[in-house]
Amino acid sequence: MEKIVVLGRFQPFHKGHEHLVKSAASLGKVTIAIGSSEAEQDPDNPWSKEERTAMVKTWANSVGIEIEVVCIPDLNDPPNWVKHATNYHGDGALATSDEITAQLYRQAGWKVHEISMSLRENLQGWRVRQTMKMLSMLQEEDVLRNVLQESLPDEIINWFIADNERIRRLAFLGPNVETPG
Repeated sequence: MEKIVVLGRFQPFHKGHEHLVKSAASLGKVTIAIGSSEAEQDPDNPWSKEERTAMVKTWANSVGIEIEVVCIPDLNDPPNWVKHATNYHGDGALATSDEITAQLYRQAGWKVHEISMSLRENLQGWRVRQTMKMLSMLQEEDVLRNVLQESLPDEIINWFIADNERIRRLAFLGPNVETPG
């Protein structure tokens, strides 16, 4: 069975990622490569590599998809990214909805499965984080679920609600954030 690599920061794991991983799983055995693994906590990287790994594994277990997860530190050198990342995720084929990533891997000789993403613009990580930040001080679980179900799989919503600090921290991260209360 072909090994299929899926790259992402998974900040957080949203419905776009869900579609991508399910599509990859139909092609072969999935390796999830979590990027920016060394990133310090900030508004763009609110969850650690351990939390993102737990998030992805929780979702995969809930839908019955077997995955391998690897974490990759940033290189900030696109021409050398594929060689760097391959040291972590190994060889195989890539499944992606990102044109730039597809091009980098193709140029390095990889087989690339381009996955169509009809709602890609709405399911960008920064948009999901902004929505979550606006909800970060709410205590009403039903309200959180109703709003987050547009962008997050149910199992990921449950993962966040199980420890509300995972969402609440968003209110306190980064510049120009007023302290609530």
